[in-house]
Amino acid sequence: MIQRLNPDTVPKPASAYDQAILHTGNARRLVISGQVGMTTDGKVLDGLEAQLRQCWLNLFAVMKAAGFEKRCLVKSVIYVTQPGQIALSRRIRDEMMEGHTSASTYLEIAGLASPQFLCEIEGEAVLEA
Repeated sequence: MIQRLNPDTVPKPASAYDQAILHTGNARRLVISGQVGMTTDGKVLDGLEAQLRQCWLNLFAVMKAAGFEKRCLVKSVIYVTQPGQIALSRRIRDEMMEGHTSASTYLEIAGLASPQFLCEIEGEAVLEA
C-alpha cells in the first residue's frame, strides 16, 4: 500500500509534491536512471523548458516499458544547471504529472554529463502487486 505523507510537523509542500511516500506490502520497485532532454533520434532539444518536458517524457516512457503508470511514480530528483528555475520546473512537473504527486527534490548544479544538457530527471516508481 502506498501512503502519501504531509504531516503537520514539517513545512507544507511548496507545490504539488509530497513530503514522503510510505510503501508497505507486496510490490514491484523500478529505479529509473537520470533522463535527459534528448529525443530517441539523439537530438538534444533547445532550451530548458523543452529539455525538462523531454526528460519527463523519457522518464514516463521507461516506466511504461516496465508496465508502470504515472501514478506509480513515488520519487523524482530534478537536476537543473540554470539557477533560479524552480518555478519553471514546478510548472512543468505539475503539468506532466497530470494531478499525481510524488516525493520530489530539486537541485541546481554546475553541470551534467554534457554541456548541452540543461537538466536531468531520475525517479523511483512502485507498482503494487
